[in-house]
Amino acid sequence: MIPVRGMEGARVAVLGLGRSGLSAARSLRAGGAEVLAWDDNANARAAAEAEGFAPVDLTRPGALDGCAALIVSPGIPHLYPAPNPVVAAAWAAGVPVDNDIGLFFRSFATEAWESFDSPPKVIAVTGSNGKSTTAALIHHVLRAAGRHSQLAGNIGRGVLDLEPAGEGGVVVLELSSYQTELARALTPDIAVLSNLSPDHLDRHGGLGGYFAAKRRLFAEGGPDRAIVGVDEHEGRFLANQLAEAPGDDRVIRVSAGGKLEGPGWAVFARKGFLAEWRKGRQVGSIDLRAVPALPGAHNHQNACAAYAAARCLGIGPREIERAFLSFAGLPHRTQLVAEAGGVRFVNDSKATNAASAARALAAFPRIRWICGGLEKEGGLAALAPYLDHVAKAYVIGREAAGFALHLKDVPHEVCGSMAAAVARAADEAEPGEVVLLAPAAASFDQYDNFEKRGEDFIAEVDAWLGGLRGA
Repeated sequence: MIPVRGMEGARVAVLGLGRSGLSAARSLRAGGAEVLAWDDNANARAAAEAEGFAPVDLTRPGALDGCAALIVSPGIPHLYPAPNPVVAAAWAAGVPVDNDIGLFFRSFATEAWESFDSPPKVIAVTGSNGKSTTAALIHHVLRAAGRHSQLAGNIGRGVLDLEPAGEGGVVVLELSSYQTELARALTPDIAVLSNLSPDHLDRHGGLGGYFAAKRRLFAEGGPDRAIVGVDEHEGRFLANQLAEAPGDDRVIRVSAGGKLEGPGWAVFARKGFLAEWRKGRQVGSIDLRAVPALPGAHNHQNACAAYAAARCLGIGPREIERAFLSFAGLPHRTQLVAEAGGVRFVNDSKATNAASAARALAAFPRIRWICGGLEKEGGLAALAPYLDHVAKAYVIGREAAGFALHLKDVPHEVCGSMAAAVARAADEAEPGEVVLLAPAAASFDQYDNFEKRGEDFIAEVDAWLGGLRGA
């Protein structure tokens, strides 16, 4: 645990007692703060009470009187589509609003660092798609290279649950727009933007607000190195703003869309090969086609970003390549779960929007596509270039018939349930095809989260294969 610094003796309110909120409450208490904890959910309050926190209803008038700060969990709206009433009350009372990420960055460095020959580093990864894989891949490369690395944030543990950093240690953080937008302190040593596509638009008041939330990691954070995916206009804009000159190697441009030219530092992937260029010449390369856990251009973009981060820390190309080859991938992200009769079954339940599903469709030439769920704003236009990869779609979700209307000329069948979709897709799949779960929609109409949806897919694939073996 990292005790929060600078809050000793202060009254601090914590709104939301899920993983990050409860972690923040513990760390505040460890730092000597008096914690006022609240969650609208009775079960969450009970869990906090079991750890010795007495719930205080922050929705009551005057509940924030005398508070030094209000710490808000990521899932709680603080501006759009409308501010939570407790957040609005904090504004009115002049109480600073922050989150666990802000507390982490203000508390991570300690006096002990003065004795370190190699100070700890923080690598922060954000983006619309691929940030979990990129963060996990950086962590894996560091561990494989013998470096002490901890992974936290929007993946794995809460940031304040980490152990205090030791000599030469590295913390890799995956940060969502919800986290970067509100944090009052953002000071990573290396910051990564993988890509940007429309998502969470209601939470940020549109695409501009969403980009602004991501951009804070760079503009507010002032990282020593900025690794920026430049396959979208926003990334090119950000890289241009950060660089002081064409050859400024504090900015590393990353692409999976084509060769990057110029005198600066670039890492790009073309036709399955990663290339690193510095000062106009190639200095490293990796054949990504040989890396089984990173299929498709979207994963090659993740690999380029992870490679760049590792190179910033002095790890050599061949060492990075060996680590890539041993990377197992992440659950629910183009995860190969089974193969039978020449048909592969791939779980990409994390593809909760059209842009991320498009990346999954682009990775395979012929697909039996399981899709559908709670539609997000923006529709399915991003899928259009890759629909010719789809042999047939099998639509799930409570509104499956409505979702199917978007598929137009794509052969499709309304299945409703995961069990029906897996059975139909598996029965009809031919050797060389992929049965792919890439829903292009949120899971909440049928499941608690995308993980539960992916687990259901895996269970139904196992059941179908078990029936096949028993036949």
